Formats: sequence, C-alpha cells, structure tokens
Amino acid sequence: MSIELINVSHVLDGKTLIEDINLKIESGSLNVLLGLKKGNAGKTTLLRIISGLEAPSQGRIIVDGADVTKTRVQMRNVSLVHQKFINYPHLTIRENISSPLVALGMKKNEIKEKVEAMATQLHIENCLERYPDEISGGQQQRTALARALVKEAKIVLLDEPLVNLDYKLREELRFELRELLKSRNAIAIYATTDPNEALALGGTSILMHEGKIIQQGPAASVYRKPTDIIAAKLFNDPEINIFNGHINKNEIILGKELHFPLNSSLQTLSPGEYVFGIRPRHLSLVPFNDNDFELSTTIELAEISGSDTFLHVSSQYFKLLIHLAGVHKYRIDTAIKVYFPVHKLFVFGHNGKTLMVPSTAVT
Repeated sequence: MSIELINVSHVLDGKTLIEDINLKIESGSLNVLLGLKKGNAGKTTLLRIISGLEAPSQGRIIVDGADVTKTRVQMRNVSLVHQKFINYPHLTIRENISSPLVALGMKKNEIKEKVEAMATQLHIENCLERYPDEISGGQQQRTALARALVKEAKIVLLDEPLVNLDYKLREELRFELRELLKSRNAIAIYATTDPNEALALGGTSILMHEGKIIQQGPAASVYRKPTDIIAAKLFNDPEINIFNGHINKNEIILGKELHFPLNSSLQTLSPGEYVFGIRPRHLSLVPFNDNDFELSTTIELAEISGSDTFLHVSSQYFKLLIHLAGVHKYRIDTAIKVYFPVHKLFVFGHNGKTLMVPSTAVT
C-alpha cells in the first residue's frame, strides 16, 4: 500500500496553508511531520487533507493507485488521533474503544477480542469498565489511541497526540506507541513540534515550514545534515546558535577582534563572509580539546528544566544559549568562560544553504 500527494495546495480565506506538496509514503513506514511551535507549518492541515476532513484547493491524493481526493472521510480507511483527549464521557472505556468496530458491524465476540487485546497493549486492560472521568489523563489518551488503532486502519494519522501529557508519561507512551506502530503494516504519520520527539520516534522526518516541505529523510540523517539554516533551527531544541563571521586564509573572524584558527575542514572553504551555527549542547564551560576557542561572556539568564540547565549568555560580539546536562545554579551577571569546539561548527552561505556540517559522525 502507498499514499501519494501530487502538487497538493490548500488556500483558506486567501491564506495559503500548504503549498505544492509532493510526497509518497509506503506501507510499514513511520513518518514524522516536524514544524515550528509558532507560525503556520501546515502539519495539521496536511493531516486533515489526507484524512478527508478537508479537500485540497488543488492537487490529488492517490491511495494504492486510486484517486481519493474527493472521497468522503467515512469512506477512507484512516484513523486520526488528536492532541486533545476525545473520548465519549457517557461510555465506558470498553465502549469507547469498541465504538468504531460497532460502526463497522463487526461481531460481538470479535469486538471483545480486539478491544481487550488493544487495551492490554496500551496497559489499560484494568480500566475497561470505568468511565473517562474515572481514569487519569494518561489513561484517557491511551483510550483515545486504542480507539483509533483498534480498527486496524491502513493509514494512521497522529496530530501531536502526547503534547498534553507530562514529561514522564510522554516518554513512556512515545516508546510504546513507536513499537506498536512498527508492528503494523500501516502508514503512520505523526505530527509534532518537538525535535527530540522526532529523533526518539525515528523513521522518516519530514520538515515543514510555512506550508512547504523543506527537507525529508531518515531522522538521524536530517538532524546531522540539515539542508539550510531553517532546517537546522527547526531540528534542534533549544534552537541552534547562529552568528555571522569571516574566513580568511588562516582563521575565522567574528566581529572585529574575535579570531580563532581554522581546522582542516574549514580550510577547504574560500575566504569570505559566512553564517555559522553551533548547537547549544556543544558549547561547554570547560575546554575538551586544545583547539577549543575561549570566549568571555556574562550570564543573562539561567533556567532549569527537568534534568537540564539552559544558560543565556552575552559577549561583546553576540549572545549564545548553552545547554548543560544536569541541574546547575548560576547567578545572573556572573562572568564565565564559554568554549567553542571548532569541529562542531555548521557553516551556511548567505543564501541560507548549508555548506558544511560538523566533521564528526555524532553531532
């Protein structure tokens, strides 16, 4: 089975939500749509068009060679999971999960077997006789997932299904969901704004920005080799640090006085103006290599999030965000040294296209 989108665009009230999307996805694949938290990436619109909830303004949707562009949602073998828990409050968990099978006219004994198997896979088998308001938020989302997956649709669409859960529940359910989707010979398309979630899920990453697909490929490959600055920013949380600079024969110059030597990879670039990037987690407060460049900075803000610490620092040349593993306490206005590993730099042209990615395999 396959699904193909051919020149699909959608305009609503004069605003282009998605533009000229061409995409082909095969059975058994996990595909992650990744877009920015703010702005119109187009992820939800694309899922709604694939499901049949909306019709594209132009273009075609082909499923197994058949044009389904004008086929009603009820006639498509599609399951859609939303970010908000959508369960029927007056039905038990068992009745919620079984509702799509009842609508299909399936026999009672077969429904019972499928519902209990799915509930067991999602660890809610002990909740089947309860009502939605009698179970936790995590169990409610598991119920919504079970109802969507139990009818074994050939296309499973998930629109940020874990976004409303706490961190621990997201981690747990993400792993279970990934394994469950892998076990089916279906097409799974999962929309998220979280780059870490895209990496954890794996499969194929499809980066969307302002209604267009800007890059797609295996998750690790897209992460390591973004095609341009937008892709590099999009596939990093917190966002990659970006700053301008100049390369001459022997060194990089940032600002008027900030000089540091080129490594062997950077020496292959022609002298001139460039845009540089470095991931926040690649900056450190201690040097790890002899050629790490030292920069004097001042802490503007220190944030602790879970088991990580984020430092916002400034220098006379530019501001940086540093991602430190672990919980660390720092005072505002404290002077600290920050170290750049030169081999971890991304280099972009002024058209935004990637010219060079970090030389090591793990970035």
